[in-house]
Amino acid sequence: MVLAAPLLVNAQERSTPPAATAGAQPARTASMPAPQSVIASLANLPEADLLFFINPQRIINEVLPKVMPAKDLEEMRKGFEAAKQMAGVDPTKVDYIVLAVRVKKPTGELNFQPPEIMAVASGDFSSDALMVLARMASQGKLRDEKYGTKTLGLMTIDPIVKEAEKNPLLKSFTQVGVVTLTPNSIAVGSPTYLRAAIDAGDGKDRISPETLNSLVRDSNALISIAGRPFYGFAKAFGMHGTETTARSPKCDSRIGDFYAAVTMDATNFMLRGAVNEDNPDTAKIFSNLFSGMLRYAASSTKDPAAQSLVNNVVIAAEGDEVIVRADLPQQMVIDMVRKAMAPPPKKAESAAPEKPKPPVRRRRTRRRP
Repeated sequence: MVLAAPLLVNAQERSTPPAATAGAQPARTASMPAPQSVIASLANLPEADLLFFINPQRIINEVLPKVMPAKDLEEMRKGFEAAKQMAGVDPTKVDYIVLAVRVKKPTGELNFQPPEIMAVASGDFSSDALMVLARMASQGKLRDEKYGTKTLGLMTIDPIVKEAEKNPLLKSFTQVGVVTLTPNSIAVGSPTYLRAAIDAGDGKDRISPETLNSLVRDSNALISIAGRPFYGFAKAFGMHGTETTARSPKCDSRIGDFYAAVTMDATNFMLRGAVNEDNPDTAKIFSNLFSGMLRYAASSTKDPAAQSLVNNVVIAAEGDEVIVRADLPQQMVIDMVRKAMAPPPKKAESAAPEKPKPPVRRRRTRRRP
């Protein structure tokens, strides 16, 4: 479970706009995918210890037109049209992109194993057509492997294979795979994680409802992230057993389990987050610590815009959790993004170029015989 049940319920209430709390549904645009269809699709994924959710439709259709210059926006749209013509994929019709990370238990020989990574995209496109393009792009390096009801495309990354001879931790990244999960969803990542995704699609070891609800609790979010870092740490270092030997954890605390999301309304970008701290006293201690660090950051920066941004962040302890809230005016964020994207100013050229100095002639002295 990513977050404890109280954290799930309370954080969802805090991230819901006042109108929604009174019974109204959050405002949604026509470009947004229906939340239930997204949840139903994500429910077929395997379990994860860290999940990152992106809503491309809202970002492309609502955010980018506000922050990008008109010329850059037009170029981006031309690129999307080219992608649609060549690959049959319209980025503005992608329902979601999810990056999932799953921590692995140590091997039976007590060796640490790097985590598995998988990216999943779903939308109004043909996953089979994308698979064909992937085979063409690999120039014959993509080989087929039958697994369950699906066929994986696997490719060995030769440069990493060579590095793995010196660093065994890289062995898990020597191969990458791609597979079509449904007619309109495709996954890329670690082969073992892709096999788990195929099993989950067939009904085996699917993602838990608690994990899923934690990630997509706010259907209006532009991006959201949910994770359980300390649980993953304990699993990675054998506190939950190894791949060959099970072990009941001595301390199954959910401290550190977190959720965060960025969304927007007509005037603001909103940040909402919650971190489980196990008990009210610990939550208060961490809240004071984070608040002090935030005040120090505000006093250390000389940029007025950055100061205003930091001053809009509120950190407070509520029950067992540390809650983070921030309502940032859209125009302030837009100005900061455009300033960061602007090309550096050109150096002023001098009014008149300096004239080259005439060469210095040296006189030769002759010696008398």
